[in-house]
Amino acid sequence: MAALAAFVPRAGRDYSTSRNYDRGPGVPGTVSGLSPYLRHRLVTEREVVAAVLAEHSAAAADKFVQEVFWRTYWKGWLELRPEVFARYQRSLAALLPVPGAGSDYDLACRGVTGIDCFDAWVTELKTTGYLHNHSRMDFASIWIFTLNLPWELGADFFYRHLLDGDPASNTLSWRWVAGLQTLGKTYLTDAENIARCTGGRFSPVGLARVAPAVVEAAVPAPERMPDLAVSPAIAGAAESAAVGLLLHEEDLAPESLEMGGVRISHVAGGLSVAGRSPLPVSSVVTAFTDGAMADGLGRASAYFDASATVLDGVTATAVLEWARAGGIRNIVTAYAPVGPVRTRLDALAPELAAAGIPLLRLGRSWDRFAWPHATRGFFPFKEKIPALLKTQYLP
Repeated sequence: MAALAAFVPRAGRDYSTSRNYDRGPGVPGTVSGLSPYLRHRLVTEREVVAAVLAEHSAAAADKFVQEVFWRTYWKGWLELRPEVFARYQRSLAALLPVPGAGSDYDLACRGVTGIDCFDAWVTELKTTGYLHNHSRMDFASIWIFTLNLPWELGADFFYRHLLDGDPASNTLSWRWVAGLQTLGKTYLTDAENIARCTGGRFSPVGLARVAPAVVEAAVPAPERMPDLAVSPAIAGAAESAAVGLLLHEEDLAPESLEMGGVRISHVAGGLSVAGRSPLPVSSVVTAFTDGAMADGLGRASAYFDASATVLDGVTATAVLEWARAGGIRNIVTAYAPVGPVRTRLDALAPELAAAGIPLLRLGRSWDRFAWPHATRGFFPFKEKIPALLKTQYLP
């Protein structure tokens, strides 16, 4: 919330003109720096956009609002095409174990390629868990077209090291650079572009001059959007003597979940970063995510006046032990979009149901109204933004 308050004055035309410039770590930024918090919904998209539009006109804040909706668009696009994330995971598994010491992959991951900007970005990413968005694009371009490394390994490297590592934004942004999202249209960076956007900090040499699009089988047609409305089953849970709230890293703003009258008596947290990759997740990311979970649990406990439990792994055994100890008859949780958390919830739900405890998933109106429009590219989606803001009672 402090970061949001500090950024709001710069969210208008200042952001629009300076957002593509990366001044480097430790230098006041040109972007909001809110993505790690938005990624875990420690602050929600609606909170952020409402704060910005309270101080700037819609025209002045247009670019920033669009950037917030990019994250929503990516999530909706993947929600309609879950096979794309499953395909990425299968491809990644086939590429592992990765080549050993001295391989191009090893040199890239250690930041010793000899390409000045790339090596500096590896160090920054590993140290801080963050990279400016424009530098992420340039990094991915170098990874794919100069170093000739599979995009899936690059997406995995980011996912393991970014505080805001997100299944949709990360996977689909790497696909976009590779020419898989906008078919045949790749993103090829060059030394001049990198020097300009980093204030002359870097002068890379030897970058690729051509960027042939990666080729894959056709993406499946969009699936039917799940119903994110508060269901009668959730409303019926209000009659239960004890309802437990299960928090996970995809949504840590329990105070604004649309509960449909449900009274929470117990909260528990889990679903850590363990499912992100077959390889170890950065200790920086793990510490941040654990801290985010602790923050979410503390707020949920205070808001609902409920006992809080940290689950040691979100297995059916652990969740059932928590439920039985508290006499919990229903468990509610925030709807998780496509990704590792969703996969684990999908596996958990039938095991809980077999024990007579339904797992009820709470959607948000922000997603419910926006995701169905992510059927094509971003620009048709962008045309819907003014109407989508009105669904959230925003100007």
